[in-house]
Amino acid sequence: MIDYTKHNWLVFKYAEKWLSDWAQHIRGTLYDLGCGERPYEHFILQHADAYVGVDWSNTLHDLKADVVADLNQPLAMIKDQSADTVFSVSVMEHLCEPQNFLNESFRILKQGGVMLLQVPFQWHVHEAPYDYFRYTEYGLKYMFTKAGFSEVQVTPNTGFWSTVVLKSNYHSLRFIRGPRPLRAVLRMCATPVWFVGQYLAYGLDKIDRHPTETAGYTVVAVKGAPNA
Repeated sequence: MIDYTKHNWLVFKYAEKWLSDWAQHIRGTLYDLGCGERPYEHFILQHADAYVGVDWSNTLHDLKADVVADLNQPLAMIKDQSADTVFSVSVMEHLCEPQNFLNESFRILKQGGVMLLQVPFQWHVHEAPYDYFRYTEYGLKYMFTKAGFSEVQVTPNTGFWSTVVLKSNYHSLRFIRGPRPLRAVLRMCATPVWFVGQYLAYGLDKIDRHPTETAGYTVVAVKGAPNA
């Protein structure tokens, strides 16, 4: 359930949408590359037969992976064409060798399998120092095509207004500091501003049908023809 008192509830509102759009593509054995604490496992298992989490040993989260591997390197422990679906959310920006990651994702997918990926574009640096890249629509299409994928569909996650409001809200959050009573008062004052801004931005983005500025992108890419 979305907490509308948060400075970033709009992030989760949009995530609900692209996860719903992805549901039709999730099937069979799914590999979650960069699974972190497996926040999407319950959702995925409503559609897939099996879930396999993959992450590296230096994760900044609790290590909950089924397979421990560096996603910058060859995934030698995962066999060719063993995945029906590859899933990765907010991971590729943290990889210093993202093309290797896409090449390996292509390798482990079965023919007709689908990769589902989300990455930020206009977003603050996070999980430093492991934050290397931001991707445009054209860069993503180039990299996925280079890896061998076909039918590469790239979709902006937000429009201009949501991008600006979310960046402003994250920035304003930095100024809520000091003793606990003071922080409580500052948050109480900021919450209605955060809410109204996100509410209006969500509506304005529906008018902006072809945004060139966005918080991030989702990608749906197929390995070969779906019915091959």
